[in-house]
Amino acid sequence: MPKTAVPSAPEQPQVAPLDDLLQAERELLHKYQLHELPEEDEVPLENHYHRLQINLLHELTYQLFKNRTDFYCGGNMFLYYDLKQAEKVIKFVRGERRRAPYKGPDFFVVLGGVDGTKDRKRWVVWHEGGRYPDVIIEITSPSTKSKDTKDNLLLYSKVFRTREYYWYDEAVGELVGYRLQGDEYVPIVPGERGWLWSEVLGVWLGVSDAPFLGWRYRWLRFYREDGSLVPTNAELAEAERQRAEQAERRLAELEAELKRLRGEP
Repeated sequence: MPKTAVPSAPEQPQVAPLDDLLQAERELLHKYQLHELPEEDEVPLENHYHRLQINLLHELTYQLFKNRTDFYCGGNMFLYYDLKQAEKVIKFVRGERRRAPYKGPDFFVVLGGVDGTKDRKRWVVWHEGGRYPDVIIEITSPSTKSKDTKDNLLLYSKVFRTREYYWYDEAVGELVGYRLQGDEYVPIVPGERGWLWSEVLGVWLGVSDAPFLGWRYRWLRFYREDGSLVPTNAELAEAERQRAEQAERRLAELEAELKRLRGEP
């Protein structure tokens, strides 16, 4: 049985933004006559399910931490982790090179010590006190599975030092997770129901066929320690509607019983 997690400040060191990195970024932008680093490469997401699954994870995370503002939840956005990578991305977006070290996790959470109210178009590590994601989830597909299941293990463990990394293949219902121990990722052992416990988020990760926005897929969902689903906004609204209907029925039954006792028709 997992211990109830109370996410707090992450184990990653928080490094103040370095003046030389910021100055180097300004020089890089001036060189390419840009106001800011690119935020997209105009490459669309894989498919309809892919888009909805990322949206679902966002909604569940904000529901999970609804009383907190010290976290950031991002997805399918550029993540810059060094200036050489940034320059290669710029050249790629400008059509000056065929490939780029673009890194944009499908879904990530930076938990504790960040301003969650700040709007961001990209995550730039040296703008964020040296902070990398604490949790990354990749929604894999045939075109990305090799990268998600192999290449990312090295980058996320050695460079990002992301505390937990998960990848999910909806087509076959396969969910795999890793937790950082020292300098290496160690597989997270599934629980009795095949779910994976996230020490960072304080929830189980598991699969559910409960509909989301009217669509039925094998959704990756969050479950609380007691096994209950972390609800979506629609599920909360439906539960409230059912409670209201039950209260109305009970009131009607009480009024009918009161009339009967009074002998009223």
